[in-house]
Amino acid sequence: MSKVYTSAVVIIPPEEKWVLIQEIRKKYDRQINRWMPHINLLYPFVPEDQFNKYKRKITAVCNEIQPFEIIFREFKYFPHKHQNFTMWLLPEPSNLIIKLQSQLLEIFPDCNDVNKHKGGFTPHLSVGQKKGRSLLNSTLKELHSQWNDLKFNLKSIFFISRESGGISKYQVIKEIPLSISEN
Repeated sequence: MSKVYTSAVVIIPPEEKWVLIQEIRKKYDRQINRWMPHINLLYPFVPEDQFNKYKRKITAVCNEIQPFEIIFREFKYFPHKHQNFTMWLLPEPSNLIIKLQSQLLEIFPDCNDVNKHKGGFTPHLSVGQKKGRSLLNSTLKELHSQWNDLKFNLKSIFFISRESGGISKYQVIKEIPLSISEN
C-alpha cells in the first residue's frame, strides 16, 4: 500500500466552531494556509485516486461508532529540537478518538506514522509553533486565560487531499458519517 503526504483521514470541527481556533492559528500557526483545523487520524494516507477503493471499508468501521461530543478545554505542547514547540488543543475524550484511530489502522496498517511518535498516537489539534521555553510558557498562559471550552458533536470523519508541490491547500474529498442509529 502506497501512502503520500498529500492526503489524510481527519476529524474536522464544524466550520461554525472555527472562529476562535483560527484567531489563534492566525497569530501562531505557519500552516494555517495549508490545513483547516483538524485532528489527524491517518497521515500520510493513500493517494486520492485510491479513496473510493477504501471508502466501503472505512464506512463499515464508522457504522459501528456512535457520534460523540468532543471538548477542547486545554492547551498542551510537543517539544522538538532546539527549543521549538508545537502548541495544540487536547480533544476529550481522547480514548474514543484513539479507539477510532486504532480501528482505522486495522484497515491501513502502513498508515501508522502518527503512532510512531514518542508516546504513540496523541490526538491533538495544532494551533501553532513557538521557539523558546519562556515564550511558550507565556503564550500558553495567555491562551488558557482567554479560552472557553469549545464543544462539538463528532458525526463524521473526512478524507482530505491537496495537490503535490507548491503551497496547495487541503480540501475535503469525502465525508464518512458515523453511525446514526440509536442503541
